[in-house]
Amino acid sequence: MVHFHAGSKYYGDEGLRSVADSVEMVVGDMRRPPEGLFEGVLAVVNLGGLSNDPTAEYNPKANHEMNTVAAIQLAEQCIAQGVPRYVFASSCSIYDQGLGDEQRDILLDEEAPVFPKAAYSGSKRAAEVKLLELANPSFAPVILRKGTVFGFSPRMRYDLVVNTFVKDALSKGVVTLHCGGEMWRPLVEVRDVAQAYVLAVQADTALVSGQIFNVVHKKYRISELALQVRDALRSSGVVCDVRPDYSYRGVRNYRVSGAKLQRVLGFQPKIDVHESVVDMLARIREGGYSDFENPKYYNIQWMRLLEQAHKVISVTGSIFEV
Repeated sequence: MVHFHAGSKYYGDEGLRSVADSVEMVVGDMRRPPEGLFEGVLAVVNLGGLSNDPTAEYNPKANHEMNTVAAIQLAEQCIAQGVPRYVFASSCSIYDQGLGDEQRDILLDEEAPVFPKAAYSGSKRAAEVKLLELANPSFAPVILRKGTVFGFSPRMRYDLVVNTFVKDALSKGVVTLHCGGEMWRPLVEVRDVAQAYVLAVQADTALVSGQIFNVVHKKYRISELALQVRDALRSSGVVCDVRPDYSYRGVRNYRVSGAKLQRVLGFQPKIDVHESVVDMLARIREGGYSDFENPKYYNIQWMRLLEQAHKVISVTGSIFEV
């Protein structure tokens, strides 16, 4: 059995239904894990915490507790229980350079200095620093800094750029480019991300212990990315327009190299934007994922809804209680 710690299952269990008979699921709060959680475990992959800027900024305290404090405490628990491998989900948003400074608009690798200012990226970097300090001959922390992920998932995400473009094309017939789409972003498909985690778990300790790896397929300007999405949709019979919006918005901008992961572990991303969009469109149509305004598809909207429900239930009690 695969030991699986599900956090609080904020977003439901759709993604686990197909493997429910193959995993042991422990539901709880990553900030307060049960005693003995990792007994007999050979590797921990920490995918927990808040996962984007809006949710981190909505509750900076919870963001720090989950993304930094809990990440470190779980690693310390691994050390105490003899778990030899700990893979931490970090983010390429740590490299964000912002717009307007062409001197800093360069291709960055894992050795580049980083000074994240946002709550989300800052919490990830703070965890990275401490986790790397914990490396020792019997404990191997591995950091995976993922590019912006895209692709279909059972709990669909329409708040990620490629997925957002697909959603807007289907619901509005228009893809909008904020700031004209001039910013850079590293992209990687969700199935290739899964491959990277498998490699990080299975690799020889000497290759990965105390190492940071960028998980990236390709770098795109957002304007180019929109054209790729438009062409993929057209191949499946969906016509949409691409329109630039030059008004200022807070946007991220960074170009990141994924050469190290390819060189050290042989990571070969296989799924490009065109293939993923065609697959995503087919699955949206087949599975009825076209209720595009449903809050569960947007991390920040779902979190706000849960908080509102909690406030009501804490006063009234559950309507299902006898």
